[in-house]
Amino acid sequence: MAGRLVDAGHDLVVFDVADAAVEALVARGATAGSSARDVADRATVVFTSLPTPAVVLDVVLGPEGIAEGTAVRRLVELSTTGTRTARALAEALAPRGVTTVDAPVSGGTGGAEKGTLAVMVSAAEEVFAELGPALSVLGTLFHVGTEPGLGQAMKLVNNYLSAAALATTAEAMVVGVKAGLAPRMMLDVLNAGSGRNSATQDKFPRSVLPGTFDYGFATGLMEKDLRLFAEEADTLRVPVWVGSAVHQMWRQTRDQLGVDSDFTSITRLTEGWAGVEVREDAARDLP
Repeated sequence: MAGRLVDAGHDLVVFDVADAAVEALVARGATAGSSARDVADRATVVFTSLPTPAVVLDVVLGPEGIAEGTAVRRLVELSTTGTRTARALAEALAPRGVTTVDAPVSGGTGGAEKGTLAVMVSAAEEVFAELGPALSVLGTLFHVGTEPGLGQAMKLVNNYLSAAALATTAEAMVVGVKAGLAPRMMLDVLNAGSGRNSATQDKFPRSVLPGTFDYGFATGLMEKDLRLFAEEADTLRVPVWVGSAVHQMWRQTRDQLGVDSDFTSITRLTEGWAGVEVREDAARDLP
């Protein structure tokens, strides 16, 4: 996302705990910042994209955080943090004269590179209009509301459906392979029929059938998003029976394959239980 903003001609000051990420952006024309606060001392609009609610709160409100910056007037929060964190940020930053823009994104690393993300923005009309030119570099904008938290609610709903589709597709494909069906043929049929979803259309052809499991999103992050969805449903007193089963499968994947495993690896969990592999060349029995 930062690379696209630089390439579009925006003046960027960047900071990350990973030096290599900063160096790559500096090579493309960005300026390196020395800390989160340094960025907020030099930029009126600060974008954040971070892995967990705790990290977001620390980077924004912690020592030498964005909230201490002297220039920042808009915080555009692109992470998936849940509604509670979005509201906490807005409440903490408002007295400092900083407007929080709740704007999580969906579409993966591929969408970020191509500028085809879905950007779910919750902000006042005038703020949405002001930031529209920069945000539109990232993808398609959806103005989902004006209150902090509504962007997060939309993102959690989206990621729940994405996680459920991947988990159930993994089970369905393994059952089909175990029954003797060819994986590629199965996907062709599913994508021409009512079983079509984001996993059958993209994730399985790209990362599961070739056995690379490298789609670009971590199992631990998906489990975190499902936990936030469950918390939101609980707060709203909405029972999610199917969601509970989906979340349990993702927790098992995280525990068995690791937080850093690619989220398409959930298929490996079901493959192991069934004793078969779902691959491009042929369905294979596991030794």
